[in-house]
Amino acid sequence: MGRILITGALGNVGKYVADYAIKNNQEVTVASRNLEALKKTYGNSASCVSFDFTNPDTFDAALNDVDRVFIMRPPHLGNPADLKPFIEALKQSKTITLVCFLSLIGIEHNPVPPHYKIEKFIEASGLPYCHIRPSFFMQNISGIHAFEIKHFNRIVVPVGKALTSFIDAEDIGELTAKVLSEPEKHKNTKYSLTGSEAIDYYEAATILSQHLEREIIYTKPKPSMAKKYWNSVRGLDKDYVFVMGMLYMMTRLGTAKTVTTTFEEIMGKKPQSFSQFVEKNIDCWK
Repeated sequence: MGRILITGALGNVGKYVADYAIKNNQEVTVASRNLEALKKTYGNSASCVSFDFTNPDTFDAALNDVDRVFIMRPPHLGNPADLKPFIEALKQSKTITLVCFLSLIGIEHNPVPPHYKIEKFIEASGLPYCHIRPSFFMQNISGIHAFEIKHFNRIVVPVGKALTSFIDAEDIGELTAKVLSEPEKHKNTKYSLTGSEAIDYYEAATILSQHLEREIIYTKPKPSMAKKYWNSVRGLDKDYVFVMGMLYMMTRLGTAKTVTTTFEEIMGKKPQSFSQFVEKNIDCWK
């Protein structure tokens, strides 16, 4: 068996995929446009390569001795076709035993986000695949939405009373590393991953309040106001805001409330709860 190539190895999920693959005694190549950050993060525990989906000149070095690949679509690449040259390179290498793509839960019913077409590109290539389809990351609360919680004691997410089956990115990474470590067991599969419960943002605010020992409020903003705030006040990338708006629209329609047992079936343990996540990441909101 060769190496596992992990793209997005500095990201929320990719870093956990890499860490757990290394713990599984796999040979690992980590890839990113920021080579110095990779070397600082991984040292000698993994082979570090400079990689860019839009630059085919970086493909050969990244794929050296690789037979399994984790693909994480960079947020700045909104056009699914941007990943086609790399998928074609994987096909041409004739060594790939599994491609794990980080997709979205419910994507099979939602062709708008780029993940839908990327899944189709991978399947059409004939490469053996495993689509990892997680629900919303708990890290959204400690990441993109942490600013309002930390400074204003508010959660700004436009979904009303809709339920979300949050999952910790660490759980996604641990499962993905296991899948990549035993590729024959997971060829041509699609795994929908969630936590063990679905909660609304009012309950999320209550849990945050309990751990932070101050009142956190869910503001229940209208979608139009949230998008205006993200664009004009936060200054977030317009394409990022568009995709985020689409995902939260689907949440309002109930697509994020599904709870699956996939994680427990594959890993033999329950996924981490939202309360556990808040406790271990408490400094994000202080």
